[in-house]
Amino acid sequence: MGDQDPPIHHDQDVHRFATTVDGERAYIDYRLEGGVMTLTHTWVPDAIGGRGIAGRLVRHALEHARAEGLRVHPACSYADAWMRRHPEVEDLRAA
Repeated sequence: MGDQDPPIHHDQDVHRFATTVDGERAYIDYRLEGGVMTLTHTWVPDAIGGRGIAGRLVRHALEHARAEGLRVHPACSYADAWMRRHPEVEDLRAA
């Protein structure tokens, strides 16, 4: 993926960040409570896997959290592992 990455859309009504790549929808779900964004599930169909899409979704969700002054609880194992690999976002992690 690169400069021509498909946009990621924030659907606040269903607490989801999503993108469509090659006709396939990928997303990360979250819930909000008490100033904490809990990342609950990341989904990328096999047909578009291995392109860094899940990482883009997590980064986008974390950028949103930072802009909104939210802490992040990565309940999703992928989001948790991604945050551990990117120490520059660890300050967002909820205690």
